[in-house]
Amino acid sequence: MGRKPATEEDLILNHIEDNRTRLGWSRQELADRVGVHYQTMGYLERGEYSPSLVLALRLAQALGVTIEQLFSLKEETNHESKE
Repeated sequence: MGRKPATEEDLILNHIEDNRTRLGWSRQELADRVGVHYQTMGYLERGEYSPSLVLALRLAQALGVTIEQLFSLKEETNHESKE
């Protein structure tokens, strides 16, 4: 499935739930489409686990978004230049 983030810095922001609900799908429906247990979807949506690369790609494809639209690192939310 992935790994549990060790620290706050390891957290990956995701928009799985937003995109899933936009499509009107339950966790079970999305889980079935990507081949995981529905409880895994809850862990992923809450950020308790980070998905493997394969699962992240499956999720993005199933939801019809790019992987960049689905996941981001916290520090990427601040686009300050480092000069």
